[in-house]
Amino acid sequence: MSIRIALAQYRFPVGDIEGNGTKIIEIAAKAQKQGADMVVFPELTITGYPPEDLLLRPSLKARVSDALEQIKQAKLPIAIVIGYPEAQEGKLYNKSMVIYQGDIIADYAKQHLPNYQVFDEKRYFQKGTQTCTFEFKGIPFALTICEDIWYEGPARRAYEAGAQINININGSPYNIDRTAQRHAQVAKVVSQWPMATVYVNHMTGQDELVFDGGSFIVDSNAKIRFTLPSFKEAFEIAELEQTESGWCVKNEQLCPKLSIEEELYNALVTGLADYVNRNGFPGVVLGMSGGIDSALSAAIAVDALGADRVMGVMMPYQYTAKMSLEDAEGQAKLLGIRYEVLPIAEAFEAAQSTLAPVFGDRPVDVTEQNMQSRMRGLFLMSLSNKLGYMVLTTGNKSEMAVGYATLYGDMCGGYNALKDVPKTWVYKLAQWRNSQGLAVPERVITRPPSAELAPDQLDEDSLPPYDILDDIIERYVERDESLDAIVEAGFDRDVAYRIIRLIDINEYKRRQAPEGVRVTQRGFGRDRRYPITHGWKPGR
Repeated sequence: MSIRIALAQYRFPVGDIEGNGTKIIEIAAKAQKQGADMVVFPELTITGYPPEDLLLRPSLKARVSDALEQIKQAKLPIAIVIGYPEAQEGKLYNKSMVIYQGDIIADYAKQHLPNYQVFDEKRYFQKGTQTCTFEFKGIPFALTICEDIWYEGPARRAYEAGAQINININGSPYNIDRTAQRHAQVAKVVSQWPMATVYVNHMTGQDELVFDGGSFIVDSNAKIRFTLPSFKEAFEIAELEQTESGWCVKNEQLCPKLSIEEELYNALVTGLADYVNRNGFPGVVLGMSGGIDSALSAAIAVDALGADRVMGVMMPYQYTAKMSLEDAEGQAKLLGIRYEVLPIAEAFEAAQSTLAPVFGDRPVDVTEQNMQSRMRGLFLMSLSNKLGYMVLTTGNKSEMAVGYATLYGDMCGGYNALKDVPKTWVYKLAQWRNSQGLAVPERVITRPPSAELAPDQLDEDSLPPYDILDDIIERYVERDESLDAIVEAGFDRDVAYRIIRLIDINEYKRRQAPEGVRVTQRGFGRDRRYPITHGWKPGR
């Protein structure tokens, strides 16, 4: 006995319910023509994932019903597994449905609703309570959805009900090393309850989230036997065959495993591309300082959008080093992007002159540094208004954590590809990108980082080395370690206290920062909701 199952890993834009319904029909028809018996789509295929408060719109039910009816009316001779929201007696459920020749042959409500990190499903959905098994082509199947596979209950109950193949549809966002975690978890569940498992995930960028795809099949012996690529739309048909040892994949295929650097870089490219394209921007404009953050951002932008949709702007002042001018121009030529030089001296001096009567004889301090940054922000936002390009900001997670960024200056913009990328990873990604073809001048990678807002300024004048800084940030932000625990791990108490204090008091800045791709275990955004005003003290 065998069955051919198509895994459909595509972009399904959030909110485009009619368009997603049409796309499902087109892909299902393609799968049927290629000899598939079943086609499996990701979680909440109809609405896209996550639809957030669109789920609360009064017209949601009618729109979803229309799309489902459209799919049923196609009466395709293939089993179509889709995800959708359904309202029942005033309650909303996250569901999976199987449609065959216009009839619903199975329907299942998600039992485990994630409500941590970026997930907020209990705000919208009620949990299901019933196991769903169904027979198709003489084979007993089970339906589960995403989080269900991270608990033993749904799989156990489905197995005890006689299911041999588990169809698990997913909306699982990317973070570093997520593929290995998924493989290990599904294999663990299958080793306990030996159902071959078909895992299909979204592949798309959605605001600060990015979904990497990476769909796969685990056979009855808990071995990964079939994988789809990460960060690519993909459609593949797997033939599952029943043998004496259980269900195996007859046409086994394993995509090459990507390095962490390549996965992470692809996540940043995907997130930026989908954000810019879906929001209708013709391109992006960014400040090019000759430093590594703007250099990596420019490379990502070109890979995401193409050189013809990227504009780089150097905005020098008296503290801008000659090598910065050379490297910014050199990279612009290397990437083939439009490049402009707009000095800020006259604008800055005009602002100083205007403020002088109020500033009086107060000494020069960080105010003047921030003014330089705000002049640059003004220029970039003006170009954005006039040309229609979105401003791409370039700050990294390390800077966002400790507040080393200027509100209404270098934080001005619509999106930040590096928002959740620690500085140490910025260097790794630049080196990886150059291994694929030179995109970042080598001197940009090797020179000491500087904001160039004051004479002979270096980042490490006011911050610990980035390897130390990033370690403290990871422990405090991503692992929730206390000051005492961080000190016990070997860090200087005064340094750790200062960094933690900076993280705590700069929440107000991060609330005003542009959107950016979330790639770590815990980014600054929807999965870290700290109060701006509080009396919490670092310590235990």
